[in-house]
Amino acid sequence: MRVPKGWVPVLAKEILEDILKRNQVDLLKSREEVASDLEEIILEELMVEDRLNAEVREILKKFESEIEKGRMDYRRLFDMTKQKLVKERSIVL
Repeated sequence: MRVPKGWVPVLAKEILEDILKRNQVDLLKSREEVASDLEEIILEELMVEDRLNAEVREILKKFESEIEKGRMDYRRLFDMTKQKLVKERSIVL
């Protein structure tokens, strides 16, 4: 995650205030509930890359012995595998 977790509540409140200032929505919940929902959405989006990286590490465990013997470059394999999954799944990072 590129944004510290502690910033997420602040970002959520700022986004909500900006939307409300523009009169773009009518709230069906309290501001606190909407801000909390926004926090969850933001965290979920920010964690997409973290989950993808964990999945790539699991995939590369199959090639651990080859990588350790120097036959394969871990960083290059990691990047290639990650880009392949991003493309296949149409993930926006």
